Amino acid sequence: METLTLKQKTFNSPITKIILALLTFMAVVIIGQQIAAKLLALTSLEKDYRNLLKGLFVTTAAVLSYIVFFKKYDKRSVTEFASKGILKNLSTGVLFGFLLQSLTILVIYLNGSYSVVSVNPISFILIPLAIMFTVAIIEEILVRGIVFRIIEEKLGSYISLLISGVIFGALHLVNPHSSFLSTLCITLAGFLLGAAFIYSRNLWFPIAVHFAWNFTQSGIFGTITSGNEKTPSLLTAKIQGSELITGGEFGPEGSIQASVICLIGTIILLVLSNKENKIVKPYWNK
Repeated sequence: METLTLKQKTFNSPITKIILALLTFMAVVIIGQQIAAKLLALTSLEKDYRNLLKGLFVTTAAVLSYIVFFKKYDKRSVTEFASKGILKNLSTGVLFGFLLQSLTILVIYLNGSYSVVSVNPISFILIPLAIMFTVAIIEEILVRGIVFRIIEEKLGSYISLLISGVIFGALHLVNPHSSFLSTLCITLAGFLLGAAFIYSRNLWFPIAVHFAWNFTQSGIFGTITSGNEKTPSLLTAKIQGSELITGGEFGPEGSIQASVICLIGTIILLVLSNKENKIVKPYWNK
């Protein structure tokens, strides 16, 4: 058996791989945003269209950097962004995310806490579309593509799901108006998105779920997303009532039903994954 050198052992370490991947990826995203902003500032395009194009530029750079990094580092074909089945994964993910968020809003509506004030022009969805598209790709690459996937290789699906979900929830603690319930829900959303990766074995599906979940609540139903400021939306809504149901100033993601819905979605995906033998066992059980 070939004996690995200290350098080889260091570079093969999951911790080293995660750190180097995160640093490389974030550098590409930050530099990409600066380049895109400067180039688009030279055009006569409206701000909304500039933001949309900037999002497309940054997310393209993000995906390419992920593919190149792991193709070189792991010396493998990067199947997480394979083109095979991409339309199915994207469409299924969008429908799944839309359904879950719509059920969350439906509970608010049935409680008498949600009402539509006006219906706006379709152009109002451009800002949330650009924001949520970019956020979904960047966060899924960071948390599921890098952290979850690399930990899963050693510790298995369930432990990796727990660790990455807690990290995902903790990252949102800095958001305005966060609470115990909102952190619980975001953590469970992290479990849901991790389970989406396990089930699909690619990043397109969790990206689509993540995007649809956020875009549905902010771009369509006109609610706050993760404590951030409201964006323009298709519907202008009035939301009032118990924070337990509405999520208060954090938005629907801080509601009790959102937590339950994310948990149910996670269980469904894990059951399906288990039936199809997609659960990875920890190294000591292999």
